[in-house]
Amino acid sequence: MTERIVLAYSGGLDTSVAIGWIHDATGADVIACAVDVGQGGEDLEVIRQRALDCGAVEAYVADARDEFAEEYCMAALKANSLYMDAYPNVSAISRPVITKHLVKAAKKFGASTVAHGCTGKGNDQVRFEVSITSLAPELKCIAPVRDLALTRDKAIQYAEEKGLPIETTKHNPFSIDQNVWGRAIETGFLEDIWNEPTKDIFSYTDDPAFPPVPDEVVITFERGVPVAIDGRTVTPLEAIQEMNRRAGAQGIGRIDIVEDRLVGIKSREVYEAPGAMALITAHQELERVTLEREQARFKRTVGDRWTEMVYDGQWFSPLKKSLDAFIEDTQHYVNGEIRMTLHGGRATVTGRRSETGLYDFNLATYDEGDTFDQASARGFIDIYGLAAKQAAARDVAFGNGEDLTSDDGASA
Repeated sequence: MTERIVLAYSGGLDTSVAIGWIHDATGADVIACAVDVGQGGEDLEVIRQRALDCGAVEAYVADARDEFAEEYCMAALKANSLYMDAYPNVSAISRPVITKHLVKAAKKFGASTVAHGCTGKGNDQVRFEVSITSLAPELKCIAPVRDLALTRDKAIQYAEEKGLPIETTKHNPFSIDQNVWGRAIETGFLEDIWNEPTKDIFSYTDDPAFPPVPDEVVITFERGVPVAIDGRTVTPLEAIQEMNRRAGAQGIGRIDIVEDRLVGIKSREVYEAPGAMALITAHQELERVTLEREQARFKRTVGDRWTEMVYDGQWFSPLKKSLDAFIEDTQHYVNGEIRMTLHGGRATVTGRRSETGLYDFNLATYDEGDTFDQASARGFIDIYGLAAKQAAARDVAFGNGEDLTSDDGASA
């Protein structure tokens, strides 16, 4: 039986050429696998037919938009996932769901190998291959660009020689990856980190310097998940899509950073993630109302570690699954509403309310009705400061106390 290889297929030039390129290099039959994670563009049926026209023996297509939003984007939202405090892991969280369908296709069609279109210097090769072998250790992985010398110029030449049904003349200087959670733009003139991004590279966001009138929005959460917008019930996918539209119209979610790649390279990346950034802003604020102080402090540590693991391609690792369990437990009381004003590139929280929150007006107020027992404060301070007081006394006793005799900056 002829060996079969499943190829992660986007419908573009490189992966269309890769179908025949892999077959010529290995002799294997190629099965194309296209997964819709909300990237927009062509219909899945059009992509499926193109794969067959380019030589694939089978074409597996999956509409994974709801799956991606519910199981992957919401997990990132609950973790407030921001790599290097800025990037909401747009590409990183899409790779595991794509991988899941690649492995499903491999098992369905009896393939021994999975192929992807990543280069040898990026993060995605790691994300795909570690995820593939974590789900199916018996599968092998290849990358035509990295392993079979498939360059862009060779792809164009191959497509023209074979008469493949794919556009080869238009050359976009940027590498773009997008899904419903956001859009990533890199390479081209952006590789000079002094160059400012030009307006034409943006698609999900309008210019924040010329915004429309302010847009007030109320987002309702249950257990950390948005379930309604302005009182209208939404699915996770609908919540992201609506916030992409409304926050994007205000120029919210543009990110320009020099990022530390897993492979050790610093890379300039530009992102657009209007829905993700607006929802994370709202979720973070609701957690400030609903999480107990020590729990919230530790969750920030867990969220940072979760984010690093996902960025590094460890979605299916044992530690990441354990961190999932902790994060999910913290969301039990993350219920309520957040009101925000979207305007000019900013999502500003203006109101919050929660029936399961820990904010107590009568404890917080300085006006009539204050229920806080101020008499308790003195004893609390004595005990809280006791250890520091003892340490300071020891310093004085051994001549190591603070020098308070200096007149630096003082005047009589």
